[in-house]
Amino acid sequence: MRSPARISSPQPSHPHSGSPPVHYSNPYEELAELADPYDPDDPLGLGLASDDDDADGGGHRGEPVGSGSGSGSGSEGDGDGDGAAWSPPNHRRSSRRRRGRFRGIPLTAKALIGLLVLGLLLVLGDRCAVMYSERKAEQELQKKLDLATAPNVTIHGFPFLTQVLGKELQQVDIAVPDVAADRVSLAEVRAQAQDIRIVGDLPSSFRGATVGRMKGDVLLSFEDLSRELGASQVRFKALGPSSVRADGKLPVAGQQVSLHAQAHIQRQGDRGISTSVTDMRLDIPGIATYRPGPEPRAGLYLHKKAARQISEDSEKARALLSIPSVAEKLGVPPAEAGQARNDDQTLDRITGSPRFVPALLAVNLVQAANDHPQLARKLGIDPTVAAALTRMKVPELTDKLELSFQLPQKAKGIKLANIGVSPEGIRADLTGAGLSFGKTR
Repeated sequence: MRSPARISSPQPSHPHSGSPPVHYSNPYEELAELADPYDPDDPLGLGLASDDDDADGGGHRGEPVGSGSGSGSGSEGDGDGDGAAWSPPNHRRSSRRRRGRFRGIPLTAKALIGLLVLGLLLVLGDRCAVMYSERKAEQELQKKLDLATAPNVTIHGFPFLTQVLGKELQQVDIAVPDVAADRVSLAEVRAQAQDIRIVGDLPSSFRGATVGRMKGDVLLSFEDLSRELGASQVRFKALGPSSVRADGKLPVAGQQVSLHAQAHIQRQGDRGISTSVTDMRLDIPGIATYRPGPEPRAGLYLHKKAARQISEDSEKARALLSIPSVAEKLGVPPAEAGQARNDDQTLDRITGSPRFVPALLAVNLVQAANDHPQLARKLGIDPTVAAALTRMKVPELTDKLELSFQLPQKAKGIKLANIGVSPEGIRADLTGAGLSFGKTR
């Protein structure tokens, strides 16, 4: 860039030649003298280096780029012959700086990042192998044990691949829902197997396994008992640590009677559970209760509320006293019973006695209801229902509530222990050692 040309001061004309000359100062010249010397490589005076200085690797400022030692001002000039040859600025400088940032990361950090990525890939591969083996084990268990539902298998321990290479698993959890057991189904069977020796290669050529020790538990839920035994009419619930209560409805002679019973849980050998039903009764609501079985407890007995109503109802009381066997059980002599049928004072004295209601509650009305249907009707008992109740035998009733089951034959070596009753149902612990599954040779 050329330096600015100086503007000469105008010389005024003098009308009189003899007058001395008058000199005028140019203000632009004064300003130019105050400015720094002009630098063609920094025309703005900001102290910046051009791109050519960076590109030439530290060359001298102002030296033409690409000009040789013997180059002249030929046709490659800028047309005036007084400027250097032009070259484009180097824009690759910023990319070199970006690459320099990665070059500044220490090798140790790069190695750690590489190891971290490799570790993540190994963990992912190990977990994929676990899930595949669990799925194959579930299919094999369902097939070998003839299960209606595939079990849930969880393999513990990390890493899994090293266990596979050693052909020994630390722990495997198995949960099997809805296992058929005679008349009922086990809601859940859970087992925890440890020290498992694999026969074959997982997961492709698995042939069998031996289990060092095993523990678990089984659950027979009350919900399943109510559905499978009670036919949706009987409900089971916990009564104690080893007892179950059953309450529901039972159709008898076209009418619904209330069923109440207790079932005691007991172990049947080392592999089974059974129940014994006791204290069974069938209630005609608000009137009487029938207890099946042999004497003395078996029979048809009035409720306390019904006995009190009879003591206050002269017609019902006379109907009872008119039957000699009933009057005898009430402790009323025949002569006094006959007089009470016609004398209100004698009847009031008998029924008002403190011993009358307790004595009436102890009277078994089975025979009287069967022999005297009119008496049953006066007491509010349907003679047809009473007759049907008396024909019901204990085995017929208890068969509706009793249960027993055995562990599947294919689950050899497993035993039941610590049988008890929980709020959810009947539970029992599972134990086993030295178990074998599939082909162990």
